[in-house]
Amino acid sequence: MSKCEQCIVREFSSLKALNKDELVKLAECKTSRLVKKGEIIFEEGENVNGIFCVKDGVCKLTKLSPNGKDHIVKLVTKGELLGQRSMISDEPVNLSAVALDDMQVCFIPKSEIMGFFDKNNQFSMNVMRTICGDLKESDDHVVNMAQKTVKERLAETLLYLQDTFGKNEDDSLKIHLTRDELASMIGTATESCIRLLSDFNKLGLIELKGKKITLKNIPQLKKMI
Repeated sequence: MSKCEQCIVREFSSLKALNKDELVKLAECKTSRLVKKGEIIFEEGENVNGIFCVKDGVCKLTKLSPNGKDHIVKLVTKGELLGQRSMISDEPVNLSAVALDDMQVCFIPKSEIMGFFDKNNQFSMNVMRTICGDLKESDDHVVNMAQKTVKERLAETLLYLQDTFGKNEDDSLKIHLTRDELASMIGTATESCIRLLSDFNKLGLIELKGKKITLKNIPQLKKMI
């Protein structure tokens, strides 16, 4: 079992406020698991009763729309926590979490986490700030969907994917999303997304090689948004 006090990813989340004794306690109660690409960590409507700390890998948070399609709300990477909001509100999770690549996650029971709330004010504040940050992101996303064209949203999303997750050695986007997932992120039909990617390719903004996407003209993509 890895020791929480020696785990570098805790520095990227609310857990950084915990002292050494609290981290030792955390290590004793947590359970670690490997999650394979495509595997579900939790499903919308489930009672999770704790939080997941992402030690490695990336997952997508999705919401099921009335027409039965999954809409990607957010991508979550190492150092982030899953399930904070439902833990505080004492409700089932309102999103599903699915691994986009092989992941390592640690599950911390709610009973232990809530104990830190009572004793560590900085930890409580960190969790609240994270939830407030998520709400702000959600507000910005709603405005983006309403006011930006699909073309602008695609340019913005491609830049976000490169800035957040980086590039492979051949300069292609490190994170691999299917055309369906990319369409879900920008709020359009898969066919429209494929057509737009083809247009971007012809304009020299990006390069498409099979399923790989490489950003070729970043200044022009930024200009579009």
